[in-house]
Amino acid sequence: MYLHLGQSTVIDDRDIIGIFDLDITSQSFRTRQYLNRAEQAGQVESVSDELPKSFVLCQSAGETEQRVYLAQPSSGTLLRRIKNGVNF
Repeated sequence: MYLHLGQSTVIDDRDIIGIFDLDITSQSFRTRQYLNRAEQAGQVESVSDELPKSFVLCQSAGETEQRVYLAQPSSGTLLRRIKNGVNF
């Protein structure tokens, strides 16, 4: 199945490592450090012009590089889409 993150970005749900609430996880120094390093490495993609509420960490099979998607829908909304099969 595929998960619609926003605008025209759709990802394969098999590639998802985790879906995280940006407000809660960004309080951690290690998470902020990871996101900063990923951004410097060009691994972060913002999928909305709105303020992001969540980030999705992905890695495709056979790939060594991870990808971080900053998304406007909340982590709860994205998890419900996966659970209920509501994947635009």
